[in-house]
Amino acid sequence: MACVAGNGVTKNAVALEAPQVIHYTDTCPTVYFFMRIVVIAFLVIIVMSLASAMFYLIRDKGKSDRTVKALTVRVALSVTLFLLLMLGHYFGLIPKSGL
Repeated sequence: MACVAGNGVTKNAVALEAPQVIHYTDTCPTVYFFMRIVVIAFLVIIVMSLASAMFYLIRDKGKSDRTVKALTVRVALSVTLFLLLMLGHYFGLIPKSGL
């Protein structure tokens, strides 16, 4: 393909096409529903971990490391959920309109 530069000189250009992305939610709505269930389950587990950390903090009065372990689990789950959402959007498992 040839294109003309601003000064009238013709240069050869290669047409680059974007790779085709398969949007699973268009062809299979069960994938969309499954992703919604997974995200909700992650959020429920994150809240449960936060509640258990509060329980251990009150019960042990800061003398054990169970609070730290529960908060570590919560942070790990939050990071995992974030990565899952990013990958789901990249691979078309989550539509642009959101869950």
